[in-house]
Amino acid sequence: MTDKIKTFDKNNLRNDIPEIRSGMKARVWQKVKEGDKERLQAFEGVVIAAKHGRGKTGDFTVRKISSGVGVERIFPFHAPTIEKIEILSQAKVRRAKLYYLRGRIGKKARMKQVELAEIAAPVVETKQKEAASEVIEQEQEATPEVPATE
Repeated sequence: MTDKIKTFDKNNLRNDIPEIRSGMKARVWQKVKEGDKERLQAFEGVVIAAKHGRGKTGDFTVRKISSGVGVERIFPFHAPTIEKIEILSQAKVRRAKLYYLRGRIGKKARMKQVELAEIAAPVVETKQKEAASEVIEQEQEATPEVPATE
């Protein structure tokens, strides 16, 4: 039974999802069917929450202000209607859920923006360190130990 579930998950779950965190400004492209035609529609806003992990039940909430009215949409990570997710910017936040933005309008809702390169840099550095340590381990295994002469 678990083998069937694992194969179903492997076939149906997406693997092209970017790392989404609260405070990010994201543009979600979704397929919309109108009659017999299908088109893409973008929904751009601030990610105020990401819930339930990255598994099949995971989702994230995007909020935007449209004509002075706050609009929120909840997108499942693995929804077949989502074409792609673009990350536009990242704000410095100290909370996992930004529900307090619902009560703020205009300048009060602004957050300090952080460069995306600063966010990606620690990830790249750790990967480089891991790769360097693997190379050093391989070199140590490849070089034979020579007994010290006195």
